Amino acid sequence: MKQDILNLENKNVGTIELNDAIFGLDVRADILHRVVTWQLARLQSGNHQTKGRSDVALTPAKPFKQKGSGNARQGSRKGTQFRKGGIVFGPVVRDHSHELTKKFRKLGLKTALSAKAKEGNLVIIDEAKLSAPKTKDLKAKLDLCGLKNCLFIDGKEVDVNFALATRNIANVDVLPTIGANVYDILRKDKLVLTKDAVSCLEERLK
Repeated sequence: MKQDILNLENKNVGTIELNDAIFGLDVRADILHRVVTWQLARLQSGNHQTKGRSDVALTPAKPFKQKGSGNARQGSRKGTQFRKGGIVFGPVVRDHSHELTKKFRKLGLKTALSAKAKEGNLVIIDEAKLSAPKTKDLKAKLDLCGLKNCLFIDGKEVDVNFALATRNIANVDVLPTIGANVYDILRKDKLVLTKDAVSCLEERLK
Protein backbone atom coordinates (compact mmCIF):
# COMPACT_ATOMS: atom_id res chain seq x y z
CA MET A 1 0.00 0.00 0.00
CA LYS A 2 1.47 3.35 -1.08
CA GLN A 3 1.12 6.55 0.92
CA ASP A 4 2.25 10.09 0.17
CA ILE A 5 4.87 11.68 2.41
CA LEU A 6 4.25 15.27 3.45
CA ASN A 7 6.34 17.82 5.30
CA LEU A 8 5.19 20.30 7.94
CA GLU A 9 4.51 22.85 5.17
CA ASN A 10 1.88 20.41 3.79
CA LYS A 11 3.89 19.74 0.63
CA ASN A 12 4.32 16.34 -0.97
CA VAL A 13 7.93 15.21 -0.72
CA GLY A 14 7.62 11.59 -1.90
CA THR A 15 5.85 8.29 -1.33
CA ILE A 16 6.34 5.33 0.97
CA GLU A 17 5.31 1.68 0.72
CA LEU A 18 3.39 0.55 3.82
CA ASN A 19 3.35 -3.08 4.88
CA ASP A 20 -0.14 -4.53 4.32
CA ALA A 21 0.41 -6.99 7.18
CA ILE A 22 0.52 -3.99 9.54
CA PHE A 23 -1.47 -1.22 7.85
CA GLY A 24 -3.88 -3.27 5.73
CA LEU A 25 -5.66 -5.62 8.13
CA ASP A 26 -9.42 -5.91 8.50
CA VAL A 27 -10.68 -3.67 11.30
CA ARG A 28 -12.17 -5.70 14.14
CA ALA A 29 -13.85 -3.76 16.94
CA ASP A 30 -13.70 -6.75 19.32
CA ILE A 31 -9.91 -6.85 19.18
CA LEU A 32 -9.61 -3.09 19.73
CA HIS A 33 -12.09 -3.27 22.61
CA ARG A 34 -10.17 -6.02 24.40
CA VAL A 35 -6.83 -4.20 24.10
CA VAL A 36 -8.25 -0.85 25.25
CA THR A 37 -9.96 -2.55 28.20
CA TRP A 38 -6.64 -4.19 29.12
CA GLN A 39 -4.83 -0.83 28.92
CA LEU A 40 -7.37 1.05 31.02
CA ALA A 41 -7.49 -1.74 33.61
CA ARG A 42 -3.73 -1.39 34.10
CA LEU A 43 -4.15 2.35 34.70
CA GLN A 44 -6.61 1.88 37.56
CA SER A 45 -4.89 2.54 40.88
CA GLY A 46 -7.05 0.15 42.92
CA ASN A 47 -6.48 2.15 46.12
CA HIS A 48 -10.15 2.49 47.11
CA GLN A 49 -10.93 0.81 50.42
CA THR A 50 -13.55 0.76 53.17
CA LYS A 51 -13.30 -0.58 56.73
CA GLY A 52 -14.82 -3.90 57.65
CA ARG A 53 -15.82 -5.11 61.12
CA SER A 54 -12.23 -5.98 61.97
CA ASP A 55 -10.97 -2.52 60.93
CA VAL A 56 -13.30 -0.04 62.66
CA ALA A 57 -12.03 1.58 65.88
CA LEU A 58 -14.92 0.63 68.19
CA THR A 59 -15.03 -1.35 71.41
CA PRO A 60 -15.67 -5.06 70.99
CA ALA A 61 -17.68 -5.04 74.25
CA LYS A 62 -21.32 -6.05 74.25
CA PRO A 63 -23.39 -2.80 74.04
CA PHE A 64 -26.07 -3.96 76.50
CA LYS A 65 -27.13 -7.12 78.27
CA GLN A 66 -28.52 -10.00 76.28
CA LYS A 67 -32.03 -10.01 77.77
CA GLY A 68 -34.41 -7.58 79.40
CA SER A 69 -33.52 -4.34 77.60
CA GLY A 70 -36.20 -4.62 74.92
CA ASN A 71 -33.58 -4.28 72.17
CA ALA A 72 -32.51 -6.90 69.68
CA ARG A 73 -29.51 -8.87 70.95
CA GLN A 74 -26.14 -7.49 69.80
CA GLY A 75 -22.60 -8.75 70.17
CA SER A 76 -20.72 -5.47 69.61
CA ARG A 77 -20.99 -1.98 68.13
CA LYS A 78 -18.88 -3.08 65.17
CA GLY A 79 -21.86 -4.62 63.43
CA THR A 80 -22.70 -3.39 59.96
CA GLN A 81 -26.18 -2.29 61.10
CA PHE A 82 -24.72 0.34 63.47
CA ARG A 83 -23.63 3.88 62.63
CA LYS A 84 -19.83 3.88 62.14
CA GLY A 85 -19.90 0.08 62.01
CA GLY A 86 -18.05 -2.06 59.49
CA ILE A 87 -18.96 -2.11 55.78
CA VAL A 88 -20.17 -5.35 54.21
CA PHE A 89 -18.26 -6.46 51.09
CA GLY A 90 -16.74 -3.01 50.56
CA PRO A 91 -13.93 -2.31 48.07
CA VAL A 92 -10.41 -3.33 49.07
CA VAL A 93 -6.97 -2.44 47.73
CA ARG A 94 -6.32 -4.65 44.72
CA ASP A 95 -4.77 -4.82 41.28
CA HIS A 96 -7.30 -4.37 38.46
CA SER A 97 -4.95 -5.49 35.68
CA HIS A 98 -5.36 -8.76 33.83
CA GLU A 99 -3.29 -10.76 31.41
CA LEU A 100 -3.26 -10.31 27.64
CA THR A 101 -0.78 -12.18 25.46
CA LYS A 102 1.96 -10.34 23.55
CA LYS A 103 0.65 -11.81 20.31
CA PHE A 104 -2.81 -10.35 20.91
CA ARG A 105 -1.39 -6.96 21.95
CA LYS A 106 0.61 -6.84 18.70
CA LEU A 107 -2.52 -7.71 16.75
CA GLY A 108 -4.39 -4.92 18.52
CA LEU A 109 -1.75 -2.33 17.58
CA LYS A 110 -1.73 -3.53 13.96
CA THR A 111 -5.53 -3.31 13.87
CA ALA A 112 -5.49 0.24 15.27
CA LEU A 113 -2.96 1.32 12.62
CA SER A 114 -5.02 -0.36 9.91
CA ALA A 115 -8.18 1.37 11.19
CA LYS A 116 -6.58 4.81 10.83
CA ALA A 117 -5.31 3.93 7.36
CA LYS A 118 -8.73 2.71 6.17
CA GLU A 119 -10.45 5.82 7.59
CA GLY A 120 -8.03 8.05 5.71
CA ASN A 121 -6.79 9.49 9.00
CA LEU A 122 -3.19 8.30 8.65
CA VAL A 123 -0.65 10.96 7.73
CA ILE A 124 3.02 10.26 6.94
CA ILE A 125 5.54 13.09 7.28
CA ASP A 126 9.24 13.16 6.53
CA GLU A 127 10.29 14.27 10.03
CA ALA A 128 8.96 15.91 13.18
CA LYS A 129 11.78 18.30 13.98
CA LEU A 130 12.05 22.01 14.72
CA SER A 131 15.04 24.31 14.90
CA ALA A 132 13.57 26.07 17.97
CA PRO A 133 10.80 25.20 20.45
CA LYS A 134 8.33 27.81 19.17
CA THR A 135 4.72 26.85 19.87
CA LYS A 136 3.31 29.64 17.70
CA ASP A 137 5.29 28.53 14.64
CA LEU A 138 4.32 24.90 15.06
CA LYS A 139 0.66 25.79 15.59
CA ALA A 140 0.68 27.68 12.27
CA LYS A 141 2.17 24.65 10.50
CA LEU A 142 -0.37 22.28 12.04
CA ASP A 143 -3.23 24.56 10.99
CA LEU A 144 -1.83 24.57 7.45
CA CYS A 145 -1.83 20.76 7.47
CA GLY A 146 -5.32 20.61 9.01
CA LEU A 147 -4.06 18.80 12.12
CA LYS A 148 -6.11 19.89 15.13
CA ASN A 149 -6.64 16.67 17.09
CA CYS A 150 -3.73 14.35 16.40
CA LEU A 151 -1.07 12.04 17.76
CA PHE A 152 2.49 12.28 16.43
CA ILE A 153 4.62 9.15 16.62
CA ASP A 154 8.30 9.59 15.93
CA GLY A 155 11.19 7.13 15.78
CA LYS A 156 13.18 5.81 18.72
CA GLU A 157 13.43 9.30 20.20
CA VAL A 158 11.30 12.43 19.98
CA ASP A 159 12.91 15.70 18.92
CA VAL A 160 13.21 17.86 22.05
CA ASN A 161 12.24 21.12 20.34
CA PHE A 162 9.19 19.51 18.74
CA ALA A 163 8.08 17.98 22.05
CA LEU A 164 8.45 21.31 23.85
CA ALA A 165 6.54 23.17 21.14
CA THR A 166 3.55 20.81 21.38
CA ARG A 167 3.16 21.09 25.15
CA ASN A 168 0.85 24.11 25.02
CA ILE A 169 -1.15 22.97 21.98
CA ALA A 170 -4.43 21.37 22.98
CA ASN A 171 -5.28 17.92 21.59
CA VAL A 172 -1.78 17.34 20.16
CA ASP A 173 0.40 14.60 21.66
CA VAL A 174 3.82 13.23 20.76
CA LEU A 175 5.18 9.75 21.49
CA PRO A 176 8.25 7.74 20.51
CA THR A 177 7.66 4.45 18.72
CA ILE A 178 8.10 2.44 21.93
CA GLY A 179 5.16 4.36 23.43
CA ALA A 180 2.75 3.70 20.55
CA ASN A 181 -0.43 2.15 21.95
CA VAL A 182 -3.98 1.38 20.85
CA TYR A 183 -5.79 3.70 23.28
CA ASP A 184 -3.85 6.85 22.36
CA ILE A 185 -4.12 6.08 18.64
CA LEU A 186 -7.90 5.59 18.73
CA ARG A 187 -8.73 8.61 20.88
CA LYS A 188 -7.20 11.06 18.38
CA ASP A 189 -8.76 12.02 15.05
CA LYS A 190 -5.50 11.86 13.10
CA LEU A 191 -2.42 9.66 13.44
CA VAL A 192 0.79 11.25 12.16
CA LEU A 193 3.81 8.99 11.63
CA THR A 194 7.29 10.00 10.62
CA LYS A 195 9.29 7.88 8.17
CA ASP A 196 11.42 6.70 11.10
CA ALA A 197 8.26 5.74 12.99
CA VAL A 198 7.03 3.61 10.08
CA SER A 199 10.30 1.68 9.88
CA CYS A 200 10.45 1.25 13.67
CA LEU A 201 6.83 0.07 13.84
CA GLU A 202 7.38 -2.41 11.03
CA GLU A 203 10.45 -3.71 12.88
CA ARG A 204 8.53 -3.92 16.15
CA LEU A 205 5.44 -5.64 14.71
CA LYS A 206 7.01 -7.98 12.17
